[in-house]
Parts: sequence; C-alpha cells; structure tokens
Amino acid sequence: MADLDPVIHAQARLRITAALATREPGESIAFPRLQELLDMTAGNLSTHLRKLEDAGYIDVEKSHKGRTPVTYLSLSKTGRRAFEDYMETLRSVLGTTS
Repeated sequence: MADLDPVIHAQARLRITAALATREPGESIAFPRLQELLDMTAGNLSTHLRKLEDAGYIDVEKSHKGRTPVTYLSLSKTGRRAFEDYMETLRSVLGTTS
C-alpha cells in the first residue's frame, strides 16, 4: 500500500480524480457541477482541489460567464498519468488485472 500515491489516495481526492478521469483529455467541468456530482461542500472541495493543483494533477481555469466568475477544472496530463498509475498499483495490491 506504500506505493499508492498519497495525493490521490485520500478518499475525497480519489473521488475527484476519478470523476475528472471519466472526461476526455482536456475536457473540463465547472466547479458547481463537480461539487454537485460529488456531493461535497464548496470549502471541502476547494481544499482538496488545491492539493491536487499544487501537485500538478489538475488544471484550473477561471473565467467569467457574463459578470459571474466561473472555475473550470480538468485533469492534467500529469494527473491522468498519476491516476492511471494509481489504479495500476491498486490492481496489483488487490491481485487483479484488467
């Protein structure tokens, strides 16, 4: 289990990366939509997104829709690779293959 990426291994961050990994590379999702999908508070989601951003695992794009600020999130190339490695390691630990 020591080989599992500690940035991703936290339950909330694993849920976030898994949700973002279901999207095509470069495809983003708005913060409120991700919050709704994961049923997380804005503060909790923000805290975990910051850790993923600091690790270079997600890309954050801030823009405006009219006068309203909007944050879009996507899994970076590094993040996608880290998630794939995490899943491969997890399968190995569990003794399963895909």
